[in-house]
Amino acid sequence: MVGEQYEDSTEGSSMATRPTPQHIYKVGIYGWRKRCLYLFVLLLIIILVVNLALTIWIFRVMWFNSEGMGLLQVHSDGVKLDEGESEFLLPLYAEEIHSRDDTPLLVHSDTEKVYLNARDENGDVTGRMSVGPKEAQGHTPNMLISSSNDNMLFAAESNEALIGPDKLRVTGPEGALFQHSVEVPLLKSELFKDLRLESPTRSLTMDAPKGIHFKALAGNIEVHSNMDLILESSVGLLVLDAETVRLANLPRSQGGVSGNAEGLFEVCVCPSGKLFLSKAGVTSTCSDNQEC
Repeated sequence: MVGEQYEDSTEGSSMATRPTPQHIYKVGIYGWRKRCLYLFVLLLIIILVVNLALTIWIFRVMWFNSEGMGLLQVHSDGVKLDEGESEFLLPLYAEEIHSRDDTPLLVHSDTEKVYLNARDENGDVTGRMSVGPKEAQGHTPNMLISSSNDNMLFAAESNEALIGPDKLRVTGPEGALFQHSVEVPLLKSELFKDLRLESPTRSLTMDAPKGIHFKALAGNIEVHSNMDLILESSVGLLVLDAETVRLANLPRSQGGVSGNAEGLFEVCVCPSGKLFLSKAGVTSTCSDNQEC
């Protein structure tokens, strides 16, 4: 504190001088402390200016506006991207994702698979689908594929699968392979192509409660078997209705009517169902020349 000197003067009196203090104290920041304070204030100003410049630059680069961020608009009912592509580095949670009316929706992954998961209110995954470079997998209790007019095309559950259209077409060169039984009301081939039913290692069985109808409009019906071919009707008759019925390579019996120069034979049936030929006579010779 700087000392002060007070002087009192009055008329007709001599000037009285108070004694000067012996110690003078100075208050303030001087020396290196003052320089450090100024340097710290200057540093704060520089950081403030840099932060303000970075904020303005981020706003300019990200295109922040009152409706959203650049082409990405935020509305009360969701987020809309007018054009361009969006890249998500972490999982995306959305109730509905759809494209514009005039453009398709493309979900693309550069390196890994694309995963789609459906969760319930507890957060548990109830259905998931993954699409990778080699295969696509889906895990869900029920699967339904519908057409644009809400008609069921394909439906699958844990124990059965349904095909909605009236016609199922298999265009592969090897046809269709079924490991178990198949139930169809009608089975036919394409035009000008053969229909072939084959079992390479096991038997081929066809059952129907009201009969089986084979029909070839422009060709033959051929049945080949390495072992026995059985045509059986449990209740009704077995009818071969054609203009000509040909049974080739039937065995012939050794006996028969002597003097049959015309070479006529009759078809005989054994009790076991086996067919054979016997030389014809005036009456039947099947019972006399059985080759069963």
